[in-house]
Amino acid sequence: MKRSILLLILTFTLSIAHAQKPRARDLGVPFNGTTGQFNAITDVKGVEVGYSTIISGSGENKVGKGPVRTGVTAIFPRGKAQKFSPVFANWYSLNGNGEMTGTTWLTESGFLETPIMITNTNSVGVVRDAVLKWYVDTDWYRGEEMWYTYPVVAETYDGFLNDIYGFHVKEEHVLEAITNAKSGKIAEGNVGGGTGMMCLGFKGGTGTSSRIVTIKDSTYTVGVLVQANFGRKPSLTIAGVPVGKELMDTLNNELKLPPQSYRKEGNGSIIVVVATDAPLLPHQLKRIAQRVTIGIGRTGGIATNGSGDIFIAFSTANPDAFQRSDFAKVDMLANDEIDPLLEATVQSVEEAIINAMIAAETMEGINGNKSYALPHGLLVEVLKKYNRLNEVK
Repeated sequence: MKRSILLLILTFTLSIAHAQKPRARDLGVPFNGTTGQFNAITDVKGVEVGYSTIISGSGENKVGKGPVRTGVTAIFPRGKAQKFSPVFANWYSLNGNGEMTGTTWLTESGFLETPIMITNTNSVGVVRDAVLKWYVDTDWYRGEEMWYTYPVVAETYDGFLNDIYGFHVKEEHVLEAITNAKSGKIAEGNVGGGTGMMCLGFKGGTGTSSRIVTIKDSTYTVGVLVQANFGRKPSLTIAGVPVGKELMDTLNNELKLPPQSYRKEGNGSIIVVVATDAPLLPHQLKRIAQRVTIGIGRTGGIATNGSGDIFIAFSTANPDAFQRSDFAKVDMLANDEIDPLLEATVQSVEEAIINAMIAAETMEGINGNKSYALPHGLLVEVLKKYNRLNEVK
């Protein structure tokens, strides 16, 4: 009986600790701009995010058996209950050593008709197929007899920690991510498609952030979600401080990759999803997607040859814009008024990447390969050294 009570208390304590996992601002990292309620992409009304996180096994990599360190992320622009409800969208690639399916039609039509899914490099196909089947099973196209669709599925490579050639992502995991999609506060770090990812010399993964801006008499939200798996440790910059260089001798074994790994330092990728409720048309959303590059650059990313840096931006405004045959009347923000949204995008991307690293925990994967978490205490010391630490209340 006493043991059961102790286990219950321990479980409760661990769940509270997980729920209160610190984010960058909690450590005193200074950022510009005003965040939304959750400081997340879900601050854009209607957006839902869900994860499937797959972690099992340890030790030597046995293809098909593990260890497994991977997952799936699902993002619904208007929530999954809305079913087929296209949004204006566009995309941009800074360096194209990666994949995001469905972008050809997205550019041609100007509409994103599907959720956005993110996973590992070798699981794009199974995720795409599973989403298509889910459309059929749930009548995503609302009774239309003839329809065609191009699911949007993006990826980054987790083969340093994950048995990526074991193809462990299955249809059930895609459905789990979809089922788990929700609004409000969302998890970061080693979750979903970001489970096995690394960033700027430390453990990376999934991160999010948001900004609230006022343009004339209207208030708009910009929200960002990243799957961060890019960059070299010496380049890591936080709040303008050369954190990577300051911590070069910290956990330096990470740079001595075992012979089983062909990963070149700096290789990797980042997928960025930008959401807004501002009334932007596809050509303006292309401009938003392009500004993602500046946010990445602020953290130390340079889009190396081996990196897939691919970004997508959508607007939840103009809910009746998509029509099969009728004329549509839409609102559009004037180009001369777009600057606050461009700035909000840059700020949100920068913070989302750092949030991913702050939330991530040290992970050991295949063949003993290990990616170390960014040490919070040392980070605080470095920021304090450069007088860049906010007082935490």
